[in-house]
Amino acid sequence: MTNTLNNFKVSDRQTFIKFLELLRNDLLENPERWENKSLPDFLEALSAYTNDIQGYYDNMKLNINADKPDWSTFADIFRGASIYE
Repeated sequence: MTNTLNNFKVSDRQTFIKFLELLRNDLLENPERWENKSLPDFLEALSAYTNDIQGYYDNMKLNINADKPDWSTFADIFRGASIYE
């Protein structure tokens, strides 16, 4: 994933839309970096990463409650699903 995409901050619906555009462009420009390139694989990883994201937040000591998501949580889930195994 490009450094721009990794560092992009999502804070509201408009920045989430921009994030999704960056995510799509990253897949088109850097498919070798993506673990889950097909829609079925991506959706499977999206589900699994959504289930596991609280563990990521806890391990990183980010003090985020995934059960009360905001736009940045959704971005974290989509970002994670691109490489989640």
